[in-house]
Amino acid sequence: MKRSFSWLVQMAWRDSRRNTGRLILFTTAIILGVAALVAVDSFEANLKTDIDGEAQTLLGADLLIRSNMAYDSSAQALMDSIGGNKTEERTFVSMVYFGGGNDSRFVQVRALGNGYPYYGTIDAVPASASESFRTGQRALVERSLMLQFNAQPGDSIRIGNLMFEIAGSLVQVPGQNALISSVSSPVYIPLDYLEATGLVQQGSRINYLTYFQFPDPKPELEAWAEANDQRLEDMRLRYDTVESRKERLGTAFGNLTRFLNLVGFIALLLGSIGVASSVQVYLRQKQSSIAVLRCLGVRPVEAFTIFLIQIGVMGAIGAVLGAAAGVGLQFLLPEIMGEFLPIDITIELYWPAILRGLLAGISVSILFALLPLLEVRKVAPLQAIRSAYEARSRSFDPWVTLTYGGILLFVFIFSYLKIGDPLEALIFVGGLVGAFLLLIGVARGIMWLTRRLTPRRGAYPLRQGLSNLYRPNNQTLILISTIGLGALLIATLFFIQNLLLNQINIEDEGSTPNIVLYDIQPDQVEAVAQTTRDKGLPVLLQTPIVTVTLEKLKGTPREILLRDSTSDITRWTLNWEYRTSYRDSLLESEEIVAGEWIPEVKPGEPIYVSLEENYAKNDIHVDIGDKITWNVRGLPIETVVGSFRKMDVSQLNPNFIVLFPKGVMEQAPQIYLLSTRAETDSARAVFQQAIASEYKNVSVIDLSFFLQTANEVLGKVSFVIQFMAFFSILTGLLVLVGSLILSRFQRIRESVLLRTLGAQRGQLWQIFTIEYFMLGSLGGLAGIILGTLATIALAAFAFQVPFSFAWGPALVIWLGLAVLTVLIGLANSRDIVRKSPLEILRQDV
Repeated sequence: MKRSFSWLVQMAWRDSRRNTGRLILFTTAIILGVAALVAVDSFEANLKTDIDGEAQTLLGADLLIRSNMAYDSSAQALMDSIGGNKTEERTFVSMVYFGGGNDSRFVQVRALGNGYPYYGTIDAVPASASESFRTGQRALVERSLMLQFNAQPGDSIRIGNLMFEIAGSLVQVPGQNALISSVSSPVYIPLDYLEATGLVQQGSRINYLTYFQFPDPKPELEAWAEANDQRLEDMRLRYDTVESRKERLGTAFGNLTRFLNLVGFIALLLGSIGVASSVQVYLRQKQSSIAVLRCLGVRPVEAFTIFLIQIGVMGAIGAVLGAAAGVGLQFLLPEIMGEFLPIDITIELYWPAILRGLLAGISVSILFALLPLLEVRKVAPLQAIRSAYEARSRSFDPWVTLTYGGILLFVFIFSYLKIGDPLEALIFVGGLVGAFLLLIGVARGIMWLTRRLTPRRGAYPLRQGLSNLYRPNNQTLILISTIGLGALLIATLFFIQNLLLNQINIEDEGSTPNIVLYDIQPDQVEAVAQTTRDKGLPVLLQTPIVTVTLEKLKGTPREILLRDSTSDITRWTLNWEYRTSYRDSLLESEEIVAGEWIPEVKPGEPIYVSLEENYAKNDIHVDIGDKITWNVRGLPIETVVGSFRKMDVSQLNPNFIVLFPKGVMEQAPQIYLLSTRAETDSARAVFQQAIASEYKNVSVIDLSFFLQTANEVLGKVSFVIQFMAFFSILTGLLVLVGSLILSRFQRIRESVLLRTLGAQRGQLWQIFTIEYFMLGSLGGLAGIILGTLATIALAAFAFQVPFSFAWGPALVIWLGLAVLTVLIGLANSRDIVRKSPLEILRQDV
């Protein structure tokens, strides 16, 4: 007799009232995955909305034109023709001295004219300081600097030859976030006093910025910028409009949200595995109830529908709770990431993100629950009275095939929506499928090997524990697959984090310099070096710095290359003002990887230069033997690429993209750099005071402070990554719990048989420990290996950084999975060990 849908719903409700607690793993897996997705989607939408709304304030003007060299007459004429209000700014790095010259800090000096910002405000304490510093010989000092040196408004600081009164502390300027401000530590002074500081000298690296405001919104501004784009490039000028700033910020923070989306997606994928495992556990416990329903005349499809309704409702509840948790988490993300953002995020409910999270949660619930649910149709009525009866059809089931197809289609669509590229989404899905198939192959390989390698003699628990890996009803396939896939996703996430952070990880070793002196004039070199030695410090490196620009590349003038829209040469390389050096030897941090290093050249001989490898191959695309012409203050110098170098930045030596041999640049305008090392804070302080009093134009960079600041920044970045990764780890733990609970039904009868044959409780504990340790360690190892391969591919093609294996995270993940598998497996087996065989057999399993 065919039953109505309302009767099926009623049966689902009646059954669920006594069994809701059994689906707690299922619901929790959905909640975590949906919460991560909703939070990230909402955060991304709010961030984009605020950037769009605040783009003009972030720029502080309608148009910004900037250059890393002084404007020539043609550039000045172009800017004079633009019209509107105009404010100029000059920025450079230099030393600022507090407390009468006893304390110093390397900062970014920003000499600003009146008027800027035209939109938004400079946030300062007191508020009046944002304007009062512009009147007279006053400065606005970044607040962390004020705290570090216990400075107060009214105190004095020295910049170059001038003393400035501190007008107040700088909190934030348009377009700059708190983290950048604390690292670069800006100090604002009026532009009128810049020349009097004496810091603008030959070879000084200064950025020139000009801000424009127009009386009315200028709709043709974007068209003007596009029409003059080539002209601006020819003059080595770069520009920002409100739209271009908005686009660049969107791109920069798009990388952040893409990473967060990756974390959320991983949490959802792990949650989907948890769904399948927990539903299989639930239905395994309900098999006798299903068999009773079959005895009462319920058809297979009706039994299937009853439990599908249960799963669908529980999935919807989990999705709703996950969406609510995601909304709550959305309020935390701006607090956690506030220092990385240039604006305050407005928190608003973003309903499309909530609806997408609900749809994803319900879809995952149903799709991944279908695989175990389809088995409900095969439960025979005979199982109501004979629990050992198995009626499994091995014939082809089209519904199973359709379910797998639906799962793959869902993952592809979801990947495409997150990645934005159909090919990359297809590769991602293919990689997941390939990884899962490889894990199944690994599991079968382990079963094959243990069958042949398990010793026939030896300790009884060892033989039994290893034999359990391949015996009938073994749990090797399901646990190796689920543990391995979870390990793959989590390991890849942590390996990528480690890979990216390592790119800027610098160690302060005893042989590396921790003080660098910059902007030394040629007539000061020997005197500065002698002062260094007089203070008992070594001169580790003393090198000249010459400023050059690129004029021709492989015989083609720079102007023609700029006009070639098909060129794959990186644009910045054509406009950049390079800081180069010359010497007859390489540093310990440099290594020739191609060609030959020519240390010195004689008049009339070709000039062979050495280029940094990545710059040569990836930015300007040159090979050994290609010609490059450089412009040195108006004088063209033709060179030949003689070698490629790799440089180890962790040794804190000055690194130059372009290195000339001796015999070429000695007469060029140049400044010098000197590096040394002081072992104690007091020695560094005494040395810096001596340099500050004798050579006011020389900047002293305390690298020990830089290292401390860098470590603080990296700690904040790591915290954000680990906070988001917590969702993946927690979901992976739920998957492990669900899989191990499911495995209980695989081994229960064999365990009862061992107890019946006289096995002691201690022996059972040892057998289970060996079995679960092998499963956890082997599954984790397989996942880590696959995660390593995935990270190698991502490092090469996505992030373009060198790969290095992260032994620490790999060991933690491997041991963590092995220990968790053993602990959860033993906890799950405690009833089997403690209760009598007859009591277990009487239970409804």
